[in-house]
Amino acid sequence: MNKKEPIWTKAFISLFATNFSIFMIFYGLVSALPLYATDVLSRSDKDAGLLMTIFLISAIIVRPFTGKVLDLIGKRKVLWTAFFLYLLCTALYYFVVPFEALLILRLVQGIFFSIATTASGSLAADTIPVARRGAGLGYFVMSTNLAVVVGPLVTLTIIQYFSYDAMFLTLTALLIIGAIAALMIPANKKSATPPGKSRLTWNDLFEKKALPIALTACIVGFSYAGVLSYLSIYSQQKGVLHLTSSFFAVYAIVMLATRPYTGRIFDEKGPKYIIIPGLLSFVIGLVLLAFMNSPFLFLLSGAFIGLGYGAVVPSLQTLAIQSTTHERSGYATATFFTLFDTGLAVGSFLLGIIAIQFGYQNLYLLSSVFVIVALLLFMGLQKKKDRLA
Repeated sequence: MNKKEPIWTKAFISLFATNFSIFMIFYGLVSALPLYATDVLSRSDKDAGLLMTIFLISAIIVRPFTGKVLDLIGKRKVLWTAFFLYLLCTALYYFVVPFEALLILRLVQGIFFSIATTASGSLAADTIPVARRGAGLGYFVMSTNLAVVVGPLVTLTIIQYFSYDAMFLTLTALLIIGAIAALMIPANKKSATPPGKSRLTWNDLFEKKALPIALTACIVGFSYAGVLSYLSIYSQQKGVLHLTSSFFAVYAIVMLATRPYTGRIFDEKGPKYIIIPGLLSFVIGLVLLAFMNSPFLFLLSGAFIGLGYGAVVPSLQTLAIQSTTHERSGYATATFFTLFDTGLAVGSFLLGIIAIQFGYQNLYLLSSVFVIVALLLFMGLQKKKDRLA
């Protein structure tokens, strides 16, 4: 019996820790900065929303160019440089006071967030054995899903018991630990990229083979924006705001408990056996959230959303990378996250308007409809693939 190639190598663990630290700061600031803008800077809710929007806009604009940058300079060097500048931006929150300056800082930090996450995701894909890529990328994306829970927990706890200045200093210190992990990423011949041509073409912006799967991820991201951006407001209206952290804790526990099985099924049986049930679980979770009228249903919806979203996103990312050659993994990663981030950004904006006009229940019901659209799109792509096989 052949021994399976290991996933949890030194390189993979270093990349996991690096990616976790990047997203922990991202999600921590997503939760805390709107409160900082309204409580400390005395800005409106609309202004507070700009802090998320402008960050995502800069990330989306830069993301398509990142694949070419990785090709020309090298993935590890790009990750180190972007991580250091991301760390510098995080430290500057302590000193920046005017709201306009804060917007500029968010704009700049979004650029380095985009570059660093694309580089880390591409390096992870290069590090994982090809035969175990479904399971490996699933484990890697767990670093992002864990950050969804840990980031807000850290920032909101510090704000409650200490101050915003203490929060900014703590986030900087935590990111320094992440920087140490980034510096421990070993050189890997497999991940080295040959010098690319300096002339920029369409193929340097997008990996066309990854676009159909990335479009599916875009629709999923649109639906998830309602959970990411408006769950705290909705839970406050429903009288379960105190259980919001428990919602994400249940989300994380279910995702962690099922991750080893979903990755293995992806590699051994195929993606449709994970993505189709995962999207259906996501739909059930959103519908439960829409009709939530008790703490039990609130937490149960978190379990279904954690099971579904936690299975679908890493699986789609894996498919995007597998759609092309090893040399184009950076471009495929950039294409995937460009469309996924676009879904999040558009969803955060449009679903907010829908919530104001029609209420949060209809927001989550509409989100579930979009997940069904993603399901139909994926099934259509699978049928086409089966016909060509």
